[in-house]
Parts: sequence; structure tokens; C-alpha cells
Amino acid sequence: MDNLKIGIGAGGQVRVLAATTTELVREGVRRHDTSPTASAALGRVLTGAAVLAAGIKDFDRLTIRFDGNGPAGSVVGEADNDGNVRGYIKNPKADAELTDAGKFDVRGIVGEGMLYVIRESGFEIGLKPDPYAGTVPIVSGEIAEDLAHYLLNSEQIPSAVLLGVLIGNTEPFVVAAGGVVVQMMPGANEHIVTMIEDTIRHAPHLTTVVRDGAGPEDLVSLVLGDIPYEIVESREIRFNCGCSTERAESLIRGLGRAEIESMLSEDKGAMMSCGFCNEDYEFDERGLEKILSSLDA
Repeated sequence: MDNLKIGIGAGGQVRVLAATTTELVREGVRRHDTSPTASAALGRVLTGAAVLAAGIKDFDRLTIRFDGNGPAGSVVGEADNDGNVRGYIKNPKADAELTDAGKFDVRGIVGEGMLYVIRESGFEIGLKPDPYAGTVPIVSGEIAEDLAHYLLNSEQIPSAVLLGVLIGNTEPFVVAAGGVVVQMMPGANEHIVTMIEDTIRHAPHLTTVVRDGAGPEDLVSLVLGDIPYEIVESREIRFNCGCSTERAESLIRGLGRAEIESMLSEDKGAMMSCGFCNEDYEFDERGLEKILSSLDA
């Protein structure tokens, strides 16, 4: 099971959110049957959502949406404070040649556009006030750099964001995945900032240490180096959509009697697919008749 830990370092001057997300990303890639480059893009967005959601309140929901003009189309990750994460990429087969450095060209399939970060309060308990939405231009397309740009410019939080997805040639294709967000608190000592920047600059690649068995606390230690810290919170994270037959029925019911009768007479049934997890919900004639009957109740 993937895990996330929150660490506080240097006497409260820095907060670190760190997670291993290998199983989470594997499930997302499996469900959407993504190409290698799309796997890297989706995996980074899922990981980014999982890590940033550690900072939201109970019953809230965080959505990260990259709307670029590249072949990937939209790339979306959604997470709550309880460790449930889901997401999708509009074109799961978007792919590109490796860069000159031998890396996946995530920038190439994301393209230019806008990054939206949406926070919804009380969503899981039925409260639906107007969500808070922050918007910034996509400056990189590499996902991590864009999230750091968002945190600085929209939320005024100086941050370093590290996201990694290691893809192999055989199943399971996702070898390792993880993410770290380092946030400097107001009034942080510039010497602490410099130390962390230097430590990150010389640290081994994130996915290398995750592949070799590093856990979330190891990632906290990796980015803080000699700076003392304590772990203040820990939780499991997972790919979990939350869609269900009941929710699919509710959506069909919302189409109205005329549309349901049309599906019944013309198609003898209906199929609904969840865009977040690719789960299909099939309703035969009996199922549609049952929904029609519920409209009369």
C-alpha cells in the first residue's frame, strides 16, 4: 500500500509532504491503458494531487487539471484528505519520442495552456459551497514545475515540487513512483532555504530511491538532509474512484423519462462509463424499466 507522511523541519520553518505512489499510479495506468509518455504524465498528476491533498481539510476535495493544447488533451487528478485519488488523461494513447536526455517528453504531449487547481469544501458530506479555483498558465508542461509555479504565484507559498514516475518495458510497467512537496513557512531563515536547495540539487533521483525501497519518511530525509525534523502525520493513499451502480442509475434518472424511453426502445439498454476510472455500468431492458418505475414513485 502506498503511504504519505507530513514532516515539519527546522523548528516549524519548513513543511514536507512526501509519498510513495507506485501502486496508485499502476492502477491509474492499468485502468486507462496509457502509452508510456501518457503514463508518465498521468502518474505525475495523480501523485501531485495525492501529495497536495494532504494539506486540505477533512471532507474537502482537491482537483488538479492541466488543459494544454498538446495531444494529451486534459490531464486531471482528484484527491481527498482521506487518501482517495482518481484521475484521467483525455487521450491515453498520446505519445512522443524520448527527449535528447532520454526522458519522457511529458512537456511535448501536454503543450501550452492553463493549469487549474480547484478546492471544494465539505463535498464529501454534501456541502457544496462555491469552490475555490486558482488558475495559472502552464509554464513548463513537466507537471512538477507547473505546480511549484502555481503554489508560489496563486497561494504565495515558496515550494519545491518533485514528482517522478519510472516506466519499465514489461508488466507491471510502472516500476516506481513518488512525490515530494517542500514548503517554506513565512519568515523561514534564508540559510535553511539555501541548505534545502543544495540538498535537493545533489540528491539522487526520486524514482531511483523509491525503486530501491525508500518510503515516505526516507523521502523527507532525502530533501531535508541534515535539517532536523519530525513526522506529524501519516496516511495510506490509493486509487479509489467512488463511482457506483447507484450513482450511474442516478445519472440516467436525471436524463428524464423521454430520454430513458428512447434508450429502451432504440438500444434495448444503456451503458455508462466513468471517465475517472474507466469502469463500465451496463443497464439492460429490465434495469431501465426499473429506473422508469422509480420516476413514478
